[in-house]
Amino acid sequence: MKTMLISGAGIAGSALAYWLRQHGFAPTVVEHAPGPRSGGQAVDIRGAALDAVERMGLLDGARAHRTRMRGMSVLDGDGKEIHRSTETTFSSGRLDSDDIELLREDLVRILHERASSKAEFVFGDSVTALDQDEDGIRVAFEHSRPRTFDLVVGADGLHSAVRRLAFGPEEQFARHLGMHLAIFSADNFLALEDWQLWLRDGEAGYGIYPVRDNSELRITFGFAAEPLFAGQRDAEQQKKLVAGRMAALRWETPRLLKAMRNAPDFYFDAMMQIRMDRWSQGRVVLLGDAAYCASPLSGQGTSLALVGAYVLADALGRAGGDHLTAFASYEGRMRSFVELNQALATENPGGPAAEASVERAKNAIALDG
Repeated sequence: MKTMLISGAGIAGSALAYWLRQHGFAPTVVEHAPGPRSGGQAVDIRGAALDAVERMGLLDGARAHRTRMRGMSVLDGDGKEIHRSTETTFSSGRLDSDDIELLREDLVRILHERASSKAEFVFGDSVTALDQDEDGIRVAFEHSRPRTFDLVVGADGLHSAVRRLAFGPEEQFARHLGMHLAIFSADNFLALEDWQLWLRDGEAGYGIYPVRDNSELRITFGFAAEPLFAGQRDAEQQKKLVAGRMAALRWETPRLLKAMRNAPDFYFDAMMQIRMDRWSQGRVVLLGDAAYCASPLSGQGTSLALVGAYVLADALGRAGGDHLTAFASYEGRMRSFVELNQALATENPGGPAAEASVERAKNAIALDG
């Protein structure tokens, strides 16, 4: 039985662990965080990704955790409503769609519960070195003893350590989109009931929506700027930076900034895409954001991760142990799907992509192709 190390226990890594076990592999998942990560924004399962989730037997569970938005209001800089919709929201698209919007932490938990009996999970550790030869790949870890695997998968996100170790510095592959986002949770001090608010004034703005039966808010701050190397700052420095960029906004901004300062689950990063000529190097292959991050601006990162995990595991299963053939098949099947979905982030700068573009992109691959 071939052994595989997956770096990253998020959506891509957990889904892949499940599918690899189904194909007879022995997966081990290593994750830097002490457990499945909490926090984060609402994410979408769309098109072909719905098929992937259904094949895992998780479709009903995902639907049970979906958000229940009735609509949204778009506000001017003073908080006055200038547009409203009960048919669509910026975060999820059409409300009558079969697509599923749910909190990222809920999806991660659902996937982990399904995969944890199929794979070894090691939390609180990370990959620090890779040394591959014709017989396998020796992996060094921050805390654990070194181990040798047949293959290694980097599913460790936008700032992937596996990608850096196997392919080179992030700067070679990152394409900055001119925006930065901060995401955090707060008590529902605005008393929103299944309703989103979106405010923009100039090159900064925010979106707010209630979750957890309207007991909490998820708040997203966004602003335009050239790369600020967010990953090199700690959370307190990032909060000060965001506060400075958002301070000129009016309406409820002071209360929102106060909530941000107290948020335990604050996340901040530049909006970037990862563009690579190839996603594999010998016995190492990349998956999800590590290989082809589309950015939250596309709304399709989760679907790319879920579909990519299925396609990669399927390719490995079909190749009968020939990883070079499997990796080539994986890239061949995923490349055009990835490109269409990455294009959603740049089609309409400052706003969502057209519905027709989303429909085309989310259905641009068949799992049985």
